[in-house]
Amino acid sequence: MSISDTSPAARKVQLEIQRSMTGTQRLLLSFEMSLFARELSKQRIRQEHPEWPETEIVRELIRLAFLPAAPPARLQ
Repeated sequence: MSISDTSPAARKVQLEIQRSMTGTQRLLLSFEMSLFARELSKQRIRQEHPEWPETEIVRELIRLAFLPAAPPARLQ
């Protein structure tokens, strides 16, 4: 059994709405959700490292998403 913060009645409504959407609408919704999740992650990184410039925040976001360890320092 999975844990959810959505009631069964609300989940039923969500599923009905999702089933009524076209494939394009569902794809756009998933894209918007992905962007939202990315922004949440960036906000957390900003709170943890307020001194970092935007480029370092994006670098950390990519590292967290794709790399097991910190990427090498930039070559000069």
